[in-house]
Amino acid sequence: MTDASNDSKQLLHLVFGGELESLEGHEFRDPSKIDIVGVFPNYATAHTAWKSKAQMTVDNAHMRYFIVHLHRFLDPA
Repeated sequence: MTDASNDSKQLLHLVFGGELESLEGHEFRDPSKIDIVGVFPNYATAHTAWKSKAQMTVDNAHMRYFIVHLHRFLDPA
């Protein structure tokens, strides 16, 4: 049985992206041009934002967007 307070627990996620140096790596071509999409209160809204940005840049194979689970950095347990 799940605790109702855990169901509404805020789990912050960061969505960001930019153009990568190569398709095989994760180094950005120009880190000063990283697009910070935003911080979202849960994975579902972060995923929606990520998907929207990824679809907008589908013509550029080097453009990648990522979701970072900030709540794991804030509370690693």
